[in-house]
Amino acid sequence: MNPRAEFVERVRLHEQLAGTGRAATPLTDMLRAGIDTRIGSVDKVGDGVVALHDSTELPFDYALLAVGSTVVAPADAIPVGIWEGAERARALLGELSADAAVTVVGGGLTGIETASEIAESHPELRVRLVSPAVGASLSPRVQRRVLGVLERLGVQLVHDTVTGVRAGDDARSGTITLSGGEVLDSALTLWAIVSGVPDLAARSGLRVNSDGRAVVDQYLRSVSDPRIFVIGDCAAVPGARFACATAGPQGAHAAATLARLIGGRTPKPFSMGYTGQALSLGRRDGLVQAARRDDTLRRLHISGRLAAVSKELVNRYAKFGARTAIYAWVPGPVRLPR
Repeated sequence: MNPRAEFVERVRLHEQLAGTGRAATPLTDMLRAGIDTRIGSVDKVGDGVVALHDSTELPFDYALLAVGSTVVAPADAIPVGIWEGAERARALLGELSADAAVTVVGGGLTGIETASEIAESHPELRVRLVSPAVGASLSPRVQRRVLGVLERLGVQLVHDTVTGVRAGDDARSGTITLSGGEVLDSALTLWAIVSGVPDLAARSGLRVNSDGRAVVDQYLRSVSDPRIFVIGDCAAVPGARFACATAGPQGAHAAATLARLIGGRTPKPFSMGYTGQALSLGRRDGLVQAARRDDTLRRLHISGRLAAVSKELVNRYAKFGARTAIYAWVPGPVRLPR
């Protein structure tokens, strides 16, 4: 079940909106023969039934809930972490006149990649990145490298918080308001701050934590209904962060666990460790930050063209794993209590 007929690589949405790459592949090209694809939106999951918004009900023996995380932007800003937002931003970018201001709100990896991709591919625009901190999940040394590349690309850094966004009547009259009251022009404002997870698990009556993420057992099954596996950003796994590096291992493990259960074998508890973070800085530069398995940072990192190639290989491997179910990861220490 999916609301659209395409598989969307969220790690490539900054390329989609900048016009430098494509983030969507037909689901029919991703799935093996014999898998039935249904396009639609789900209202509830539970009691052995998936209830759709159109009142259709699909019975199940097992279900896997993988709705990810979402971005909720102010009315006059465009969320860049979802397909619809990236497509809308791509269309509007093509309509902007030279020297128009584009503001990216959010200094995480998504915001950094979005700002650098637009700055490199649209040098005629003024690109601004607004956030109290830039690259906070990276080591200080890598953060300095990121800031240097953004400066080279001409991205203006504003270390502040956006409190208001107003779209203009034309391509030059939009504005953003900062926490100190300063008002800046912004022909296009892109929101790159993850807001949380969709409320499907809570709406379905599954037990969720304070963030709305479904509480799962050591096998990634909902503690409310063991027939429902919950994977990715919407699963409450201690020590896990929002990332494809999290969702990939969880999806593969849940599928393997389901196969074990159907085959009458004993399932294995979920365990995974991280290896680092990777980000692109345009098409020819990037950074790879190494990490320990508990996701604490190491000093080791690579940058430049080699890092850009490494990030591209990471993206390709993530898609390969999703399409083939061939996926490997390091064990522990991210695991669930027994």
